[in-house]
Amino acid sequence: MSKETTAQSPVRLAVIIGSVRHERFADAITGWLLAELAAIDGLEVDPIDLADVDLPLQGTRPGGTRTVISDRLRAADAYLVVTPEYNHSFPAALKNAIDWHFTEWAYKPVGFVGYGAGSGGIRAIEQLRLIFPELRATTIRDAVLLNAPWTRLGPNGYEGTEGERGALVATMTELTWWARTLRAGRVADQVSAA
Repeated sequence: MSKETTAQSPVRLAVIIGSVRHERFADAITGWLLAELAAIDGLEVDPIDLADVDLPLQGTRPGGTRTVISDRLRAADAYLVVTPEYNHSFPAALKNAIDWHFTEWAYKPVGFVGYGAGSGGIRAIEQLRLIFPELRATTIRDAVLLNAPWTRLGPNGYEGTEGERGALVATMTELTWWARTLRAGRVADQVSAA
């Protein structure tokens, strides 16, 4: 892939839905989020719902083992993690999915959409920011924080505020910049290694 092609290719964004609860607010938020992302040019969005992914509780994956989402994570240029805040942290299923994968995250950016009562999910996000660099992923500064989003549930689903839309635009601007920059670096390394 040439430098020009790399810069112009759509950013492949994996949206990872971290809640696996049966009755969860993640569905309403994800519906809003995917509609907002559809309006952004230059994105190919792949929603990965961990509630639909069967990953045994094992921790790190044995060498060479592939999971049902390995190829989708590997194909992504960037990740947007949608996480609730449970007990000042993020869901165990999300940590399990992160731990099952290693090389898939490397040299790619990760952004966050958090939600919860009071904090908007910031404590869950801050803990995730400690984990991803260990996997050689780059977490971005901007994030979307949805404080008590269930209070904005309307007849057509979740109704984000202008401030939340602005936070999403800022997050995606930063995330896509990092996605293109790191993709160019990965392509350059493949070329130099050939």
